[in-house]
Amino acid sequence: MPSFKSGDVEISYIDEGTGDPVVLVHGFASNKEVNWVSTAWVTTLTQAGRRVIALDNRGHGQSGKLYDPAAYHTDKMADDVRALLDHLKIGRADVMGYSMGARITAYLTVTHPERVRSAVLGGLGIKLVSGVGLPESIAHALEAPNPDSITDPTGRVFRAFAQQTKSDLKALAACIRGSRQVLSPEQVGAIGIPVLVAVGTKDNVAGSPQELAALIPGAEALDIPDRDHMLAVGDKVYKSGVLAFLDRRP
Repeated sequence: MPSFKSGDVEISYIDEGTGDPVVLVHGFASNKEVNWVSTAWVTTLTQAGRRVIALDNRGHGQSGKLYDPAAYHTDKMADDVRALLDHLKIGRADVMGYSMGARITAYLTVTHPERVRSAVLGGLGIKLVSGVGLPESIAHALEAPNPDSITDPTGRVFRAFAQQTKSDLKALAACIRGSRQVLSPEQVGAIGIPVLVAVGTKDNVAGSPQELAALIPGAEALDIPDRDHMLAVGDKVYKSGVLAFLDRRP
């Protein structure tokens, strides 16, 4: 598996296919294989004639594990994506993130707009500006010595998911605590590239995609029918909507 150094952090990635580059940024407690390979996103995009690059965010998958919450500020995680583009000598790319990955994508779009051709924000709606991401109670659930002692239902779900993905629970707890930043309405209102906001209609984590899209000039909202936060990522409506978006963007 190829990797490179973003500052002092080793970042693992995959790079498949040819054509216009699309960078995929996974969600919290996931990794590039779970979020993008097993859901057939990589296959879908490469078969559509795209070059697909997906990284493991710091603290996740095969990338370096850090235990200081300050190391997970969203600006730093977005800069890992910028550094990956530099490493691969890619000037501009379409970027799609899911959940925490969508927050990272939005930050990259604000801080380095010249590097992002278009942005797909999956699994994150208005809570990009009105919420700090997943509740800190998840960090407590990740740190619990006995999973059976976790009473918070959301915490139980994420603890089980983190264990299923064989994640470093201590690193994930630091990530939850360190990546709790929001963008202002003014910041998202200044985004000048094509943006698609895609959220499941049963997602109780992301917030309204229509409300976020209304703040971004020219942005589009996509409802993913009858899908919650965990299931929307691999949905066929999501895939077809993204392919159509990429085909019509300048």
